[in-house]
Amino acid sequence: MTATAERKTLSSETPLLLGNERKWTDYFGFSTDHKVIGIQYLVTAFFFYLIGGSLATVMRTELATPAPDIVTPDVYNGLLTLHGTVMLFLWIVPAGAGLANYLIPLMIGARDMAFPRLNAIAFWLIPPSGLMLVGSFFFEPPQAGWTSYPPLSLTTGMLGEGIWIMSLLIGGTASILGGINFLVTILKMRVPSMSLTDMPLFCWAMIATSLLILISTPVLAGALILLSFDLFAGTAFFNPTGGGNPVVYQHMFWFYSHPAVYIFVLPLFGAISEVVSVHARKPIFGYRAIAYSSIVISFLGLIVWAHHMFTSGTPPWLRMFFMITTMVIAVPTGIKVFGWVATLWRGKIAYTSAMLFAMGFIALFLIGGISGVMLAAVPFDIHVHDTYFVVAHFHYVLFGASVFGVFMAIYHWFPKMTGRMMNETWGRIHFALTFAGMNLTFMPMHELGLMGMNRRIALYDPQFTDLNVLATIGSYLMAVSTIPFLINAIWSWRYGPKAPANPWRALTLEWQTLSPPAIENFEELPVLKTGPYDYGLGYIAEEDPEELYVHGTPIPAT
Repeated sequence: MTATAERKTLSSETPLLLGNERKWTDYFGFSTDHKVIGIQYLVTAFFFYLIGGSLATVMRTELATPAPDIVTPDVYNGLLTLHGTVMLFLWIVPAGAGLANYLIPLMIGARDMAFPRLNAIAFWLIPPSGLMLVGSFFFEPPQAGWTSYPPLSLTTGMLGEGIWIMSLLIGGTASILGGINFLVTILKMRVPSMSLTDMPLFCWAMIATSLLILISTPVLAGALILLSFDLFAGTAFFNPTGGGNPVVYQHMFWFYSHPAVYIFVLPLFGAISEVVSVHARKPIFGYRAIAYSSIVISFLGLIVWAHHMFTSGTPPWLRMFFMITTMVIAVPTGIKVFGWVATLWRGKIAYTSAMLFAMGFIALFLIGGISGVMLAAVPFDIHVHDTYFVVAHFHYVLFGASVFGVFMAIYHWFPKMTGRMMNETWGRIHFALTFAGMNLTFMPMHELGLMGMNRRIALYDPQFTDLNVLATIGSYLMAVSTIPFLINAIWSWRYGPKAPANPWRALTLEWQTLSPPAIENFEELPVLKTGPYDYGLGYIAEEDPEELYVHGTPIPAT
């Protein structure tokens, strides 16, 4: 990347502008300010994260013993469905949307999103969707596990199923509206001096995410609408007793639900590219490769869905196609991991909470990626299909990458959002408990799966008890790990040390305005002087490049 023009830079000593902070009541109303909407998304998402995590704790408590001691098998299946859909559609997706809402206009030098009112509407679809989703459990909870699987869902829990479908349709609409807004904002509202290859990698990741949302989410919506017709209008699109085909539903469901994995993690792929470069004080390694690999992942993510269906009567030639594409998608993902590790190599790493979660992100995602390549192989996939090996794999990807990525992003951008610094000691405690709990919970599940323990069941053979006890203890540790984060976030937001405009001495544009930003983001539209990752090249002359700002005071980088 080449320098294009001059940029007005704020020193780390730039004071906050009086009257810049909003009132707390502003966050409970209909606002078109992208920064307010971003925080509304994040707080709402974290509320549902607590609900989804509580459901998981109840399930793991039940699985600590082979017998149904806490809940009945039917209630367990309902909890399973609710936990999965809450964590995916009400935690990870809104959290990524919250980060994108807050950061994209600031990163590209815009004053707001392209469609502010549409942006607000997209957020305010989330609370009713969430309430309906949670409420569906109390109206004839489904007895078939994942409520979306016909033909079982056609005979059980019809009222709960209908509410569940409606909540996902509303949430999917919000996701589509957000995808349109992100795409138009990034492509059309950059400052004139910012070309596509001058953008932060987070923006590239959101382009790829938005494309996936706009292509795949309508297919899920169509599948759910047809399923609702089968449930309530007597049609037989998926009901084999009337000539329908439930395998067609699986194709439609997985055409969204596998790309959804990348909808969940691509925003965090972008976020970690921002974090590792700043906290290692090095230019990102392979900017163009990381940027273009996001687009490649978006494309390949649309042609791998049937690896979830190797046991569904898929013909051998089709199995081979999806096995190959699933293995190939590991290449652009591996390019990203290589770029992050190469950026860390011999960097002046500061072990802040954000950086710890970033390194945890890389380690856990790598484990999930390796097991994903294993599952791409048809013979191995058939052997472990519907076992806890699969549960371990997708939790290393979804929890290990997505949840660690969200926490990483919060620790990194909290000063920008609130004007306050978070406490690093509490942050490190949070990381240690979460990392230990994560591995203690999900690492034993690999062995459970290889031993033959099936997923989606409350009862199991006593030979699996010891490993399930370990997993349950790990789940309790993860539940406890949330406490230091809550204390840290709430206390720091109100009483933490005042943050300067650019505490990390970053080069991307969101750090070249006040903390928190003014209502219109910038007093005047900024222009670029450097690339977003040109660290160590002498562009920050007024600050000591050997120091990193933490807790309101400089500490030496290590």
